[in-house]
Order: sequence, then structure tokens, then C-alpha cells
Amino acid sequence: MKRVEMKRAALPILVWVALAAPLLGQNPPATIYAESFRQGSIHVTEEAFDVKLTPDNPTYRERIKDSAGNDRYEMTIMPLVLEASTQITSWKVTLKDLHHSIYSNILLSDQVPSPDPKNNLWWLNPNRFSAVPIRTKRIMKVDGFYVVIQVKEMHFTPLDSPYLDSMTVQFAFSNRDPRASK
Repeated sequence: MKRVEMKRAALPILVWVALAAPLLGQNPPATIYAESFRQGSIHVTEEAFDVKLTPDNPTYRERIKDSAGNDRYEMTIMPLVLEASTQITSWKVTLKDLHHSIYSNILLSDQVPSPDPKNNLWWLNPNRFSAVPIRTKRIMKVDGFYVVIQVKEMHFTPLDSPYLDSMTVQFAFSNRDPRASK
């Protein structure tokens, strides 16, 4: 008899845990760290900047200098739009080594496409089913330096639509591991 009463008392707790479990997955991790498939010793000139993207100004390019002050990498931000449309659903960030143009994006942990969040840090996708939650701080080690990407602001038009009309993204390039400063 006591065993049955104990099971009935545990039932509401089990129901609560079962209902709460999916909600736990909705809290994005504070940071995701990954290492590029490109492992080397090249350092860069350290810098940090914000980029504001809009439909009127949807693309951004920045040359990243090596530690000697020479242009070595090119970072590009491009919008992803629906086919036959101009409405922006997300942005992609690419980093290309100007000396080895065979690789279109070295912000990948693996050159084979995969749903692994560590292989998708380049995709700034606000969709709630995205591999990387939009507000997550993304740290990628490339060669001998680190790239930090974090979405600071975004806006949709209309507010309940999936179409972005602006996004502000913060970038930092550092030769020191940004996780060590915490």
C-alpha cells in the first residue's frame, strides 16, 4: 500500500520535470568555442569593431592585417535572402586567407557541412531552431589568433516576421584566448 502512495506522490514531480525539460534547452549557452580546420601560427593585428547591417547596407568587407601589418585575411558579411526576394532571413560571415584562396571560409571547424553548432558559428541566424542561438558569443580559433563574433542587436519588420531589417554585430580579433580573461 505504501509503495502505491509513494508512486502517486512522485507522479506530479515527474510530470513537472517532463514539461520543464524542453524549456531548459531554450536557454542559449553564453559562449561556444571551436577551432578552425586551419591550424597555424599566423597572428593578426588586434582590433575590435561593430558592424550595423541593414537592407540598404547588407554587405560588409574588412581586410584583416597580419602582425606585420600586411593584408592577410578578408572578412565578408553577406545577407541570406529567400529565393526571388530581397527579404533578409540571416547573415553569413566568411573569413578568407588572401594567400590561400582555395578555402572560401576558414571559420569552419570541419570542411564537410554538418549541423554541429561548432561548424556553424559563421551563420548569424535568428531562427529559434538554429544550430547556434543568435545571442551566443562565438569564439573561433583560426591559425594563431581568435575571432569573436557576437550579435548585439537585431530588428524585424514587421516585429513578428522572420525578416530582418537590421542587425548589429560585434567583432574582435585577438592573439590571446578571450576565454582566459574571465
